[in-house]
Amino acid sequence: MKITNVYEGVVPISSSIRNAWIDFSSMDCSIVAIESDVVRDGKPVVGYGFNSNGRYSAGEILRRRILPRLTAAEPGSLLDEQGRFDHARAWDVMMNNEKPGGHGERSVAVGVVDMALFDLASKIEGKPLYRYLSERYGDGQPDDSVFVYAAGGYYAPGKTLSDLQDEMRGFLDLGYDVVKMKIGGADLAEDLRRIEAVIDVLGGDGSRLAVDVNGRFDLDTALEYGRAIEPYGLFWYEEIGDPLDYRLNATVAEHYAGAIATGENLFSLQDARNLIRYGGMRPDRDTLQFDPALSYGLVEYLRIQGMLKQHGWSSRRCIPHGGHQFSLHIAAALKLGGNESYPGEFQPTGGFADDAVVERSRVGLTDIPGIGFEAKAAFYKVLRDLHG
Repeated sequence: MKITNVYEGVVPISSSIRNAWIDFSSMDCSIVAIESDVVRDGKPVVGYGFNSNGRYSAGEILRRRILPRLTAAEPGSLLDEQGRFDHARAWDVMMNNEKPGGHGERSVAVGVVDMALFDLASKIEGKPLYRYLSERYGDGQPDDSVFVYAAGGYYAPGKTLSDLQDEMRGFLDLGYDVVKMKIGGADLAEDLRRIEAVIDVLGGDGSRLAVDVNGRFDLDTALEYGRAIEPYGLFWYEEIGDPLDYRLNATVAEHYAGAIATGENLFSLQDARNLIRYGGMRPDRDTLQFDPALSYGLVEYLRIQGMLKQHGWSSRRCIPHGGHQFSLHIAAALKLGGNESYPGEFQPTGGFADDAVVERSRVGLTDIPGIGFEAKAAFYKVLRDLHG
């Protein structure tokens, strides 16, 4: 297999919603198409990737550093001894001459290409990605369905409590049993009214509701909110303070008995390891949300999984951020605890196959070779237009 062409572009995923930290009025993401010399049905096999949501496109890094290194590599240097594509070698090529540290947008750029390479390799082998991954990196027996929860509950202009409740009812009608909403973008009293309004929709069961702060709180506010929401018995209390403030997270964990979730804005093995060492995360109840698409791709995510195992964490405590098909395949292949879902946001990139059906908060996977972007008609058109 040889890479013959690489195409890079940007797709908007903007909307009027906001969380406690940012709005999404100008949000976009990078997309990549990698064409190979392998021909199927008279056409070259192409792998596609994009960079999840919540971080902007990384085109400058892709064009100036990551993609030129990949396309300049000798074809044989990207293969293993059996002639199969070697993802770790490709990762090393992309990261050649990069200093350690500084895991922000660089990790996003590498993650986009890593995704496309996994899509390409699994297509060449004629397998859906989750089976390709399970055979290569798992136990060969992937989960046939994955737990998913519906993320929403954003702040938006003119959005009322009734609107919030209708949104959550819509998620339940789609087959989700667990939902998530944003907090921290209003005062405590208003957020408590919003939480109670959603719990009413859930039949009074707070264990079906997760709340997400998006890193907004200082320690005093985090503890104040924690005391106020603990009686609800929520599914989890997410990304409470700055993602790198491990001491804040650990202090909250000492005082808040309920489950905590974090990790979506940690983009490297080193940062993930520091969270486990110093963040007070509890392997019996807490959830780790590292997003493979944002954190240097699946190659790095596999390293993170190895580290977690060494520290006594089950893969079932991992539920990736992002709500996209790449991490859905990874969740099934590596037997993670589930995957996020965005039923109403971040189109056309987010979400699963157009015909995916959620039943009791579980969804199956497509058997289309690769990630299966071809089963997302609107997004596939954008990807196809990228390379003509």
